Amino acid sequence: MRIVGFMVAMALTAGCMAADAPATQTSGPLHPDSSVDQVLTALRDVGANLRDFTADVTMAETDNITGDSTKRRGTVWYQLKSPGDGRIRVDFTVKQVGEMVFRQERTEYVLDDRWLIERDYKRKLEVKREVLKPGQKINLLKLGEGPFPLPIGQDPAEVRKQFDVEKIAAAKEDPANTIHLKLTPRKENEQFARRFKTVDVWVALANPFPRRIETIDPKQKTIRTTDLSPKAVNSGLRDEQFKLEPINEKEWQSREEPFSP
Repeated sequence: MRIVGFMVAMALTAGCMAADAPATQTSGPLHPDSSVDQVLTALRDVGANLRDFTADVTMAETDNITGDSTKRRGTVWYQLKSPGDGRIRVDFTVKQVGEMVFRQERTEYVLDDRWLIERDYKRKLEVKREVLKPGQKINLLKLGEGPFPLPIGQDPAEVRKQFDVEKIAAAKEDPANTIHLKLTPRKENEQFARRFKTVDVWVALANPFPRRIETIDPKQKTIRTTDLSPKAVNSGLRDEQFKLEPINEKEWQSREEPFSP
C-alpha cells in the first residue's frame, strides 16, 4: 500500500480551513431523501465546527483486475491546532493480505509542522520527510490536501465547481445508515482529474460525517477504500496523542529527507 506517497501527494498544497468554511450552526441529521446540496451543506457545517476527532480506520487497496486486496487497520487522530495549522497521526496495527491476517505488522505516520514521519516497526526503520516549505500550512480536511479526500468544511458551490456530484442509490454493501455521493472531477479540474477518476463518499445520516471514502485512479487499475468509525469528536486532544514513543537508536535505522520541490 503506497500510503506514504499518497499522504505526501495530498500534502503538497497549503490551505486554511477558516477561509474555506465560515462558522455556522450545524444543519442537523440527514435522512435517506436528503438532496445532494443538503448533504454537502451538512459536510460543510461539520468542518466549520470540527476541532479534532479520533476514529478507527481501515485502508484497503484493491487491484481492480485481479481483485487482490491489502488492508491495514488502526486508529487515526486529527486536530486543528489553530486556523490553517492541522496535524494527523495514523497508527496501523493490523495488516491483512487476502484472507490472511498479520497482527504484528505495525506502521505509523505523523504529519505535523510540515514533517511527515513514517515508522515501520517490523523493519525498525524511521523516515522523517519534510513535505512542506517552512511556514507553509496545510488544511488536512480540504479536498486534495489531506491524506483522506474528504469534502468536509467546503462550500457546496465550490465542490460543485470542481466536481459533478450525484447521489447514488443505496446498496447492500454500503455502510449502514449512510448516503452515497459520487464525485467526478470536471475536465478543467486538472488537479483531481490527474489522480482520480471518481471519489465516492458515504455520509452517516444521524451524525453527518464521512464513514467511507473510495477512490479510483484515472486508469481504473486501483481502488482505494478508507473506512472511518469516529470514536470521539471535539474531545480536546493533547500533544501526547501525537507524539511517537521513543525508539532504541542502536536497533533502529533513521534518516531525514529535507524538502525537495
